[in-house]
Amino acid sequence: MRLVTESYLNQITRWPQTGRHILAQYDDQTVVVYQAYRPAIGHFAASNGYFGGEFSLERMSWIKPNFLWMMYRCGWGTKDSQEVVLAIWIQRSAFEEILREAVHSSFVPELYPHKSEWQKALKQSQVRLQWDPDHHPSGETLERRAIQLGLRHQVLAAYAKDWIVKIEDISDFVKQQRQNLNCDYTELIVPQERVYPVFDSEIQKKLGLSAWTNFL
Repeated sequence: MRLVTESYLNQITRWPQTGRHILAQYDDQTVVVYQAYRPAIGHFAASNGYFGGEFSLERMSWIKPNFLWMMYRCGWGTKDSQEVVLAIWIQRSAFEEILREAVHSSFVPELYPHKSEWQKALKQSQVRLQWDPDHHPSGETLERRAIQLGLRHQVLAAYAKDWIVKIEDISDFVKQQRQNLNCDYTELIVPQERVYPVFDSEIQKKLGLSAWTNFL
């Protein structure tokens, strides 16, 4: 498995406990995002390195850079039609473009003087942004917020083929770690994640990111 992993207990000492942060595994060229699908879609993507076959470009598709949020959403691979969990490496420049195009799914008065302006922007947007409560491995809600990004139209088409560097089926890893969800989590291993740095002040403001300086 290409994902870099580390003990969950080691990592939580480095993660922010509150605020809006993009937790992700990334390097200079790529960012890892997660999705979970039914076998027909997930196996095609993992085998071919892009989304095709039964994958629909007509529906919004949500990507999540935070592994534990994805695990909460798919029930560690146990929910119907979310059995195949994928790690998708996309170009970092593409991820930056996605963030730049994002529009909040709900009205944010600080960004739009009038609700009608937000509604117009939302209707025209190809990327939707949601900040949801992050989750403990047990499923417990945390104070920290996790980002998810909904893609559609040309952005989704570009993501599905052009922006992907690698796709890996990590379902076996997820199944293995599901067995380590005991009370002390000493055996739990998860992908190594850090707070993703957004240096553009306008994008920071638009996303509503919380301040964070420790990106190591």
